[in-house]
Amino acid sequence: MGELYEELRPKAFGIAYRMLGSVGEAEDVVQEAFLRLHRELEGGARIESPEAYLVTVVTRLGIDELRSARARREVYVGEWLPEPILTAEGDDPARHAEIADSLSVGLLVLLETLSPEQRAVFLLREVFEYPYARIAEILGKSVAAVRQLAVRARRHVAAREPRFETSREQRERLTHRFFEAFEKGDLAQLEGLLADDVTLRGDGGGKAPALARSIRGRVHVARTLLAWARLAERFGGHLRQVELNGDSGALTLDRDGRLISVITIEVAEGRVQAVNSLVNPEKLGHLGPVGDMRALLEESKKR
Repeated sequence: MGELYEELRPKAFGIAYRMLGSVGEAEDVVQEAFLRLHRELEGGARIESPEAYLVTVVTRLGIDELRSARARREVYVGEWLPEPILTAEGDDPARHAEIADSLSVGLLVLLETLSPEQRAVFLLREVFEYPYARIAEILGKSVAAVRQLAVRARRHVAAREPRFETSREQRERLTHRFFEAFEKGDLAQLEGLLADDVTLRGDGGGKAPALARSIRGRVHVARTLLAWARLAERFGGHLRQVELNGDSGALTLDRDGRLISVITIEVAEGRVQAVNSLVNPEKLGHLGPVGDMRALLEESKKR
């Protein structure tokens, strides 16, 4: 069972994480799926394809979890953002496998607008390239129903995707310039990198100070970012650029190297379309030791 776990866990986690946008919830789903597989095998059941069994169970559990998660998110304090994953670090290869493409924070935010079943069909079809017949088996639906779900999901996603793609190299260059301007406090450079209708989102979950609602507009977003940069400087904060969900991002660390926030940006059409700031400490623990932002803010006020 150990070898089977190592072999199949990357795909199982890849599906669960894309479904839920939460590391902890995805790990719980994967663990439950493997427990069910283990019970079936121990009970003498003949399972021709353990992978097919796992994908089916993970997808169905993911749909159930997403439905309950949506109920929880209705009472979530402020904006909800997915938990990012470090995709270029080797601390857990199984977790980071099959992550790089099609897993940007922007896509996960967009997938939140789909129904649980639409999200499952979209991921299984567009990301994992399963045939409609197999997806129908996984969901327990007819092929016609699955095709209809796929069409609706694709239309929904296409209507909100940027018209012009930006190459990975262009995104990396723009991201580097963005964080350079952020750290220097260069307002003019920041404004020049932002789209006219750029969106700034913050997720504190009621556990850390964050934006009450999204901010839109180049000037407003740039000035807010500049204020954040100055505040971080006051308590000894600094950025460490890393790869998050297959794209460039940054960790904000306090003077002791503890994590304060994660910043990701969405780039398209040669401009930054969105900036996401995740400061909810409950969503940062999987990335390393977490600092106390409230305490840092109080300390900076005293100074």
